[in-house]
Amino acid sequence: MAQMFQSTANRHDLWKRALVVWLVLIGVEFAHGILRTVFLVPVVGDLRARQIGVFRILIVTCVFVRWVNAPNMKSLLQVGALWVAITIVFEFIFGHYIFNRSWGDLVSGYDLARGGFLAIGMLVVMFSPVTAAKLRIRNHHING
Repeated sequence: MAQMFQSTANRHDLWKRALVVWLVLIGVEFAHGILRTVFLVPVVGDLRARQIGVFRILIVTCVFVRWVNAPNMKSLLQVGALWVAITIVFEFIFGHYIFNRSWGDLVSGYDLARGGFLAIGMLVVMFSPVTAAKLRIRNHHING
């Protein structure tokens, strides 16, 4: 019985930590969006600036994946799924009600045929906890 309560407590701790890391990711995304528009787009163009930005998600995740303390790969995938779900909800609510973007404009960000890369970005977010954990394990074995 005590193990069940500890397991439940560990799960709650996992989700709290996952939410904290998501807040960091959103902060990084927000700062990147501003910096990308001001500095990168004029130099390399919008497409290249967006491509460069994909790596920041993995970098942030690599920094925090050990702290999240997921017990297994399934939990890491669940963390990624949580991040995708709350990112999409946040983006649509924030984009529509704060930035007054239309629902159609927000949806078009996911349409590859129309130049939207958010679907690819969400795949990166989904698998970044697993990828980061594997990179950290690999790096640990190499430098170990």
